[in-house]
Amino acid sequence: MSELFNKAALRDTVQKYLSEAEKSLEIKSIDDDQIRAEIKSLLKQKNAVLVAHYYTEDAIQELAEETGGIIADSLEMARFGANHDAKTLVVAGVKFMGETAKILSPEKTVLMPTLEATCSLDIGCPIEEFSAFCDQHPDRKVVVYANTSAAVKARADWVVTSSIALEVVEHLVEQGEKIIWAPDQHLGGYIQRETGADMILWDGACIVHEEFKAKGIVDIKAIYPDAAVLVHPESPEAVVDVADVVGSTSQLLNASKTMHNDTFIVATDRGIFYKMKQASPNKRFIEAPTAGSGANCRSCAHCPWMALNSLEMLRNALRDNSGEIHIPEETRVKALIPLQKMLNFQLK
Repeated sequence: MSELFNKAALRDTVQKYLSEAEKSLEIKSIDDDQIRAEIKSLLKQKNAVLVAHYYTEDAIQELAEETGGIIADSLEMARFGANHDAKTLVVAGVKFMGETAKILSPEKTVLMPTLEATCSLDIGCPIEEFSAFCDQHPDRKVVVYANTSAAVKARADWVVTSSIALEVVEHLVEQGEKIIWAPDQHLGGYIQRETGADMILWDGACIVHEEFKAKGIVDIKAIYPDAAVLVHPESPEAVVDVADVVGSTSQLLNASKTMHNDTFIVATDRGIFYKMKQASPNKRFIEAPTAGSGANCRSCAHCPWMALNSLEMLRNALRDNSGEIHIPEETRVKALIPLQKMLNFQLK
């Protein structure tokens, strides 16, 4: 990659992007009960359904449940929207999730509370540089994580989520394929170690998961020796190494429900605690630390872009038809091919 997208530069880009987005989204706060009632009314008027990611704020997740929507990971959000008879999908999450929903449901209107909510993995994998990178390795299958733009998906042979990435790469290894993986290097490294695949990794990372600290988890574990450690594979290798369970958001949620431990140290976005506590109200959930001794965290276990979603912005999107996702049809059709390949693979 060029120097523009090395780690230090990417962090600067991310921080600048966030600062500008936060300024542009300053709106007057109003009574939550009033705005929730407005959203419920607008959902009915517009024949719309709310699909929310596990990392959004509790109030949005709760509203999705109350109105017949869904709380899920990015793939299940898109699948739910495609199968639902609503004419409008309101996607509370980050932009690539709205794009994925539009790729699978081109006939539907897809709205987001804000189009400013993006992802460091998406930002750090620009299509021009990524396409040139792929062109340098024409003998390799291009496998991209769901946390990418529609344009990057359109350049890929496969799109995967963290819940299916291992199985897809194992399938490709069995076929003798070599792989380009993008954009999360930590998830890619984990898959490479688990499968032995010949993989070239794009140098990207999630600003939340990259900050979890193995030493901090070990220190907490000393206080709670019977606690189980749940880790998302976007985390660094040292953090993955101390995990009892490594998995996607839905897999970690399931582990918290089915394991007999009464305490869990969780290395993923703290937004997942809403569903974990709902499913297991008598269990204790502890955030894995995101800062070393004497240091300050940048994300504090919560995606700053997910935090841009709010009840007010959700109301505004429905009321004003703002935050609509548009994808050029040529790009959408190309991106649908690797996405559909993944969906078909899951059905086997």
